Amino acid sequence: MKNLLFPFLLLGLGAGPAFATPQTASPLSNLPAAVASLKPGQYLWYPEISPSGPVTLVVSLTEQRLYIYRNGIAIGVATVSTGRKGKETPTGVFTILQKEVDHRSSLYNDAAMPYMERLTWDGVALHAGGLPGYPSSHGCVHLSLEFARKLFAITSTTTTTVIISNAQSAPMDVDHPGLLAPIVSGGRPEGVAEDGEQAPHWSDSNDRSQPVAILISRADRRIYVYRGGQEIGTAPVTFQHPERSTGIAAFSLLSKPSAQQIQDDSPNLHWNAVQVSDPQEGLTPEQQLGKVKLDRQFLHNLLASLDVGSTLVITDLPSTRDMRSADFTVISSNDHKPGH
Repeated sequence: MKNLLFPFLLLGLGAGPAFATPQTASPLSNLPAAVASLKPGQYLWYPEISPSGPVTLVVSLTEQRLYIYRNGIAIGVATVSTGRKGKETPTGVFTILQKEVDHRSSLYNDAAMPYMERLTWDGVALHAGGLPGYPSSHGCVHLSLEFARKLFAITSTTTTTVIISNAQSAPMDVDHPGLLAPIVSGGRPEGVAEDGEQAPHWSDSNDRSQPVAILISRADRRIYVYRGGQEIGTAPVTFQHPERSTGIAAFSLLSKPSAQQIQDDSPNLHWNAVQVSDPQEGLTPEQQLGKVKLDRQFLHNLLASLDVGSTLVITDLPSTRDMRSADFTVISSNDHKPGH
């Protein structure tokens, strides 16, 4: 297929900060450093970057961080405290078995467990708790009260997957995850393209109930398209100005492309600027991204998939993450009585 050099065109309507710790905003242009510098109780929260779709959580025991993905794209990260020595938090892939706002422990002196999200029937859960900056719990994943409330509002017992990893049980790319949800054998998140795979790929389902989320990574030189947390397309991208660096920018589509725009090689689409870490470069996708070379058929497939609420994220950071660890256990059994 012929590759095209085309701009992402947009009508930019406002760009205010969407990521913040409880105290101060964090610069999007250096996300890894911002994550590493978080103090106990702090978090980054970007829900507008991917406003809908299934949620995936990745708990890094090594980092004592919880990464949150919606529709396959990272929307936040928080500090946590996991199980101390002798009470270690188990690694694996879990579903949320039960949610309760005002839960109390049946094992530990009726201790309060606000915004409890149960992962196992024998006592492992996500909930608000102490955050001293190191593992200190009886096996649960402690969160700040404010963040636990936010997380509780977006998770589900039917569609949320929770991945718990450490340096011994999973590859580094899962223990230190990136902007795309990792592949999980036996879990829901899947489909992230492997490094080195250059051919364009598109496979969209007939279910259009979830808007697509698009991520373009300068470091990967690829575009990724997600619907309902599943990758439906990926293709290589050639940048007219590969030396440019503008951090992270996110946009939301304001109007569905017309039949004529779907056939155009450079359609004039209307977007709303949700988050721009380097506004001096401009508040539109064209200004942030510049012209790029992309497979013609892939572009037309992408345009046909767009609807109001579709999101576009542009980043300088690498985004491909992969996980194929046989050491992980998929835990989803409901045939035990509640404990803890």
